[in-house]
Amino acid sequence: MPDVAELSGVEHSYRTKEGPVPALGPLDLAVRPGEFLVVVGPSGSGKSTLLRLLAGFERPSTGDVTLLGHPPVPGREVGVVFQQPRLFPWNTVGGNIATALKWAKVPKPDRPARAAELLSLVGLDGLGPRRTWEISGGQQQRVAIARALAARPRLLLMDEPFAALDALTRERLQEDVRPLAGDGRSVVFVTHSVDEAVFLGSRVIVLTDRPGRIALSLPVDLPREGLSADELRGSPRFAALRGEVSAAVRATLSTRPGLMV
Repeated sequence: MPDVAELSGVEHSYRTKEGPVPALGPLDLAVRPGEFLVVVGPSGSGKSTLLRLLAGFERPSTGDVTLLGHPPVPGREVGVVFQQPRLFPWNTVGGNIATALKWAKVPKPDRPARAAELLSLVGLDGLGPRRTWEISGGQQQRVAIARALAARPRLLLMDEPFAALDALTRERLQEDVRPLAGDGRSVVFVTHSVDEAVFLGSRVIVLTDRPGRIALSLPVDLPREGLSADELRGSPRFAALRGEVSAAVRATLSTRPGLMV
């Protein structure tokens, strides 16, 4: 089965008054069908830039990015969840989902059932009539995830979606999001948290300091079912993988001038 997305010889720089600032690359990366790929690395390593390139929000300075064999087009075959939910505050929970379904060109008669299906998927059954400001931050992020899934995307991009949440809510959402990869859908998830990366990912890549390059590509051989989240997080294999990823992240930080790790 062909890769869902591919970056080949990609480099990307941003223009400033002082000249171009390299952000990413050179980078070669393939996102496999049904994969939950987690990207971790220090601030400024190009993690969010990588997502923007995959989403089609930006074009690489050099190299090629393809999604299902063609250049990515925003809003087509890809869903994006940002750090903040970015919901329409004047609308209800269900209204936010309905708007996404309209954009996805879901036939109007099919939208109520699809909206109910999406809300159930993210654990928000019955909350459709609530205003977005009446629900918690964690619930708002669940709505954002449901909205991103409205068009049944082949690729779901998630840019540190749980960074602003408390630890307990964050862990619960990790458990809900972990099964989202599969059935023809791949996920690329950006995080600063090594624990989150190892828990969620079927593969973890660590990016170097700017410009981001792949320092580690690690398959995560933890079971995707059959163990509780607590059993998984407490297993010796989880600890070993966490240690390997942590070491790679520390190694990237040790290259920063004047920074002791």
